[in-house]
Amino acid sequence: MARAGVTTERLTLVAADLADEVGVENVTVAALARHFGVKDASLYFHIRNGRDLRVRIALLALAELADRVAAALAGRAGKDALVAFANAYRDYARQHPGRYAAMQIDLDPETAAASAGVRHAEMTRAILRGYRLSEPDQTDAVRMMHSTFHGFVSLEQTGGFRHTPRPTDDSWSRTLDALDAVLTNWPPRSSAAA
Repeated sequence: MARAGVTTERLTLVAADLADEVGVENVTVAALARHFGVKDASLYFHIRNGRDLRVRIALLALAELADRVAAALAGRAGKDALVAFANAYRDYARQHPGRYAAMQIDLDPETAAASAGVRHAEMTRAILRGYRLSEPDQTDAVRMMHSTFHGFVSLEQTGGFRHTPRPTDDSWSRTLDALDAVLTNWPPRSSAAA
């Protein structure tokens, strides 16, 4: 029987907080059991295994970030929407590094389809419609945006930009300017690529 006060939701929130403190790779069932003052086995009432726990953290993070992005995008279009989306993404990754890392877990198709990842895709595509992009260019642009945001955030988190005195915020701003310019002037498909 589960110990009073331990619910799947509470377990997931504590695991997400722990991931932010020590890294998602260091979140274990044993560490959570110690936190709650229970035996490891009692937590298996709420989760199947460590992978299930990390997936739950990822799903929580995707939902939290989707809510933040939706709030940031309200009433914005074009470059303003792009910048609001990007800043919400970067701010979340900075404030919640463990949750952000969990979001990179490869989810099975069924779990992914039921996650807030779908909302992220819809919001990204809404931004891209403001740039008058349609398929298959939208898919290419979504991949470029995610690669840009994730690459910058990941390098920033691991200290990859410490070797130059230029503030990372300045580079981030210029990166978004460049991304806006590319989206505004999206190259036509060549006949070989079409």
